[in-house]
Amino acid sequence: MKEMYENLGISEKVYSFGSEIEKTLQQRFKALDEVAEYNQLKVIAAMQKHRVSAECFQTTTGYGYNDLGRDTLEEVYATCFHGEAALVRPQITCGTHALAVALSSNVRPGDEILSPVGKPYDTLEEVIGIRPSKGSLAEYGVSYRQVDLLADGSFDFDGIKNAINERTKLVTIQRSKGYDSRPTLSVERIGELISFIKGIKPDVICMVDNCYGEFVETREPLEVGADMMVGSLIKNLGGGLAPIGGYIVGTKDCIENAAYRLTSPGLGKEVGASLGMMQAFYQGLFMAPTVVNSALKTAIFAANVYEKLGFSVIPNATESRHDIIQAITFHSPEGLIKFCEGIQAAAPVDSYVTPEPWDMPGYDSEVIMAAGAFVQGSSIELSADGPLREPYTAFFQGGLTWYHGKLGILKSLQKLCDSNLVKDF
Repeated sequence: MKEMYENLGISEKVYSFGSEIEKTLQQRFKALDEVAEYNQLKVIAAMQKHRVSAECFQTTTGYGYNDLGRDTLEEVYATCFHGEAALVRPQITCGTHALAVALSSNVRPGDEILSPVGKPYDTLEEVIGIRPSKGSLAEYGVSYRQVDLLADGSFDFDGIKNAINERTKLVTIQRSKGYDSRPTLSVERIGELISFIKGIKPDVICMVDNCYGEFVETREPLEVGADMMVGSLIKNLGGGLAPIGGYIVGTKDCIENAAYRLTSPGLGKEVGASLGMMQAFYQGLFMAPTVVNSALKTAIFAANVYEKLGFSVIPNATESRHDIIQAITFHSPEGLIKFCEGIQAAAPVDSYVTPEPWDMPGYDSEVIMAAGAFVQGSSIELSADGPLREPYTAFFQGGLTWYHGKLGILKSLQKLCDSNLVKDF
């Protein structure tokens, strides 16, 4: 085994360091396996309930009327995640698009959106209009207000209560941290927040950006009071097989509104051909619990490796996990860049490519991204990215298999060692 790693450029010192850390994580990994097993059974039960058949994998084109596979898949999603209805479509291009559809379809001019967990992810700023952009909700007369988390990461309940007013129509709760250092929200904490908000204004719509969080726990946000949960199929729920797509699951009214926004008033969910995507969507959902499990093992391994080397990591090496993201702070652009180079060098695709920072659409600073992926931009596959700004933090995620994830972390450490950015361990 050591020789195999050496052939892939991992020194004996780095290999031995990683092996010692891996030995300490076996009980933690066993607990993750139990969560994955629970979620695997949950998916199978939903597929069996709705009688998924080989006919569900057939292609439709054009209008896509009476698409059995599409309609059945949406029933599976609704059951699996405890929603009344779901919208799961290849026409939803990414997570940001899914969030934009969910938001814009459920607010009207004069309404206000509230974020009680601080600033949302960079790409959503232009959707809302925090940063001016053509077609933003701000251009349509939808206002926005936010309440930051307190210094210790807890909710500012007094601030939230004062922020809710007669115009507050929708509350958006981002589960994961984005390019921020705050803790990821557990399903339990999301439930506490929603209960508090609904206690003040029962008719407000609570939407959870669930990107990176699906199948990390045994419960999902709809089970603790959310009206909608939203995400991307090239993250957790696509299982590495979905080549595109997004989902929205929630109440019947919210999903109906979203469908009319995605397609057209009067058409809604009735149109939207599956275009040969259904087998990948079904199989991706089936594989998702074990794929997420591999990504979590990779993230925990990364946290333990880099914390022991003295780097700041969020979550830390021992705390509970509520998404697949691992943040590692390097305090130098060189550290961030070399880390991403290591992740890229471990990839099965484009391993020979050197990632470089660039001005990506939707971001307010240069971003470096490493993703040698089978699906372009898939962040359930082994990947890392981060903005080239203080404190130079890498946001690492994914790993379709634990073994690939382990190689990626060792390769990243090797790059840092070769550049004398890590010396003693």
